[in-house]
Amino acid sequence: MNTTQQTLSPSADAINARMERLPMSSWHIKARVIVGAVTFFDGFDQLMIAYSLPDLPGPWGVLGNSALTGWVIAVGGIGMLIGALGGGWLADRIGRLNVIQLALVVYAITSLIMAFTDSLEVFMSLRVVQGIGLGAEVPVAAAYIGEIARTHKRGRFVLLYETIFPIGLVASAIVSSWVVPRWGYEVLFILGAIPILLVPLLHRLPESPRWLAARGRLDDAETSMSRIENQVVQRSGQPLPTPRPTNADAVELPQTRVRELFEGVYLRRTVMLATIWLCAYFVNYGIASWLPTLYRNHFDLSVGSALHYSIFTTLAGLIGCIMVAFLIDNLGRRICIAGAMALCTAVLLLLATFGTNSALAVLGWSAAAALLVFSVNMALYVYTAELYPTRMRAMGASFGGAAGRLGIIVGPLSVGWILTNGTLSWVFITFAVVAGIGAIVVALFATETKERTLEEISA
Repeated sequence: MNTTQQTLSPSADAINARMERLPMSSWHIKARVIVGAVTFFDGFDQLMIAYSLPDLPGPWGVLGNSALTGWVIAVGGIGMLIGALGGGWLADRIGRLNVIQLALVVYAITSLIMAFTDSLEVFMSLRVVQGIGLGAEVPVAAAYIGEIARTHKRGRFVLLYETIFPIGLVASAIVSSWVVPRWGYEVLFILGAIPILLVPLLHRLPESPRWLAARGRLDDAETSMSRIENQVVQRSGQPLPTPRPTNADAVELPQTRVRELFEGVYLRRTVMLATIWLCAYFVNYGIASWLPTLYRNHFDLSVGSALHYSIFTTLAGLIGCIMVAFLIDNLGRRICIAGAMALCTAVLLLLATFGTNSALAVLGWSAAAALLVFSVNMALYVYTAELYPTRMRAMGASFGGAAGRLGIIVGPLSVGWILTNGTLSWVFITFAVVAGIGAIVVALFATETKERTLEEISA
């Protein structure tokens, strides 16, 4: 008998059990690479605005105007906030992969159009639209990857996928430092349209069986599950073990309401997650988006030098993401997130006290802070997706992502306001206070999830 036929009746719990029995295989890697490529370009496109700012047309009046610079950065966050909320809601209704493809098309095409506009108002409006696509893709993609992973070493599996996002940030910094001084910011935005070529590959991936079963689409879940099992068996050449369901008759309710995020056990989880997402992205994006402009305006570096300095900060962030991928399953989610935010608080206070007198000092201290806060951002994607049941996982992940996007809006605007009315030291003191709040909230209220199945966590 074909090994893939050793299954139980297609209930939601049986589908979950069949996902849990799958060994790590080349199919998992393929899915992680394809969806990861989308996330790579999401990261690439997200920070293009930061590296474009020093080169925006002079008549637009952005250079030297801290308040306007803050708004040029923040409008993308407004779109990301809308996209994160809408994308999660939509993904829990029409599917993870459908929303990922839609989001990709939105941000790729908008990036291309932005390269040819000659008006700041149109440019900023398009940035909002692009932000909708960027904001929708990452949390939904994280939900999909989390749902195809088994419990053992799930944190490492998901975070090694998530590291593709900071790799995209690093690539954006490197490519920008080479492209912008030579050919201008317009070429950078043209390159941002490349990910549209990934749509056919996404179309061939099977939809999440867990999501299909949770929606009551058990026949579709069976078809998707069988496709995955067949590919795993063909690549491994080994029979699959017998699945071990906990309740083979269980089927989750297909209808999900937003208010469920604020009911029962989920209220504490949602408030805690919203707080840490907002704090982490306030710090992360506030620093990353402003650094090229700070180097250019505050320390009088050339455009090329400012962009080269920024590369080191994103490289440090990438190292932090890789480190947390290998630590999170051993230390646990709460220790990794709260500990990194506490250390980031200390680093930012040291930066505010001793590091604002030279560009090199800002580079060193901000790289250390980026290493820590980037690791938190990556950990949040796997942790948030674990805290909600399948029927509302994308919505929960997207609500957390939306709180992060609120940080993306408020962080850059706060920097612009502080630089207009205060000093550079106060910028980093503000970041330290916000990071400290995030550390305290996670330390006190986070629920540990390491080595627990998604179904156990949501019970």
